[in-house]
Amino acid sequence: MTRANSQLSEYINHLIVERGLSKNTTSAYLRDIERFLIEQVIDDLSLVTPQDLERFIATARSRGLAESSIARSVVAIRNVVEFTCKEQGVLNQVKDVKPPKIKLRLPKALTIAEVSDLIAAAKSPGNPQALRESAILELLYGTGARISEIVALNVNDVMKIDGGEVSSLRLSGKGGKERVVPIGRYAREALDQYLVRVRPNLENADREALFLNDRGGRLSRQSMWKMVADAAKRAKISVDVSPHSLRHSYATHLLDGGADVRVVQELLGHSSVTTTQIYTLITIDKLRENYANAHPRAK
Repeated sequence: MTRANSQLSEYINHLIVERGLSKNTTSAYLRDIERFLIEQVIDDLSLVTPQDLERFIATARSRGLAESSIARSVVAIRNVVEFTCKEQGVLNQVKDVKPPKIKLRLPKALTIAEVSDLIAAAKSPGNPQALRESAILELLYGTGARISEIVALNVNDVMKIDGGEVSSLRLSGKGGKERVVPIGRYAREALDQYLVRVRPNLENADREALFLNDRGGRLSRQSMWKMVADAAKRAKISVDVSPHSLRHSYATHLLDGGADVRVVQELLGHSSVTTTQIYTLITIDKLRENYANAHPRAK
């Protein structure tokens, strides 16, 4: 093992043990940094220079890598260098190197009518898994959960009030951070239908997992993606629809309805309100459009 690989191993261990980052996050950091070490032939992370990073950025662009991916890599490299330099008590030469600027892309939200059509399409008579798909779509839109959070749900994450009625979900977000989100009537009823009429009929079912495939195992991320895409196709929705579209729609519709941005931040599990504020730009655009169409002196 080279000195740089040993330093990287220490850093990854620090992320997992001391900062409690998830396996997916640390794996992404590891891939980015390892590619940098190989391409730039780095033997010691404490000796990385701005020129090393500039060459890495140029190489990544020549390969057609997206600016967002390059920026993520640069941040990961800069962080591991900072950690290594602190550990060794030496000067960090790349602390002022900025990652490429990424053009702000506003998330696309579905209209309320499109969400209704999407969920209705999951209930189509020709769909044998209609109750399961309806419950998943209702939860994606009704809680704003990430698809990974829905996949990871266990039966005991469904929280009930004294009367036995489902009231909320316990979600495990990025970095293992847990949050509890309320469930509205539509999602509550759809989930109850799935739990009573579908899940008990699966043989050899996984006792823990909430959403199961036909063999009784935990439903996969890929299966949920396909489920949403198929429902969108049946609903004849022209825009691209993914599970994340429902998360975007959840946030946008909450803000349109007057919800406080910090409440929406908590519901989405964002660590910073800055991330949530991206959605406020969408609502401001709608206000401008309505103003332009309605006010006699707007044009």
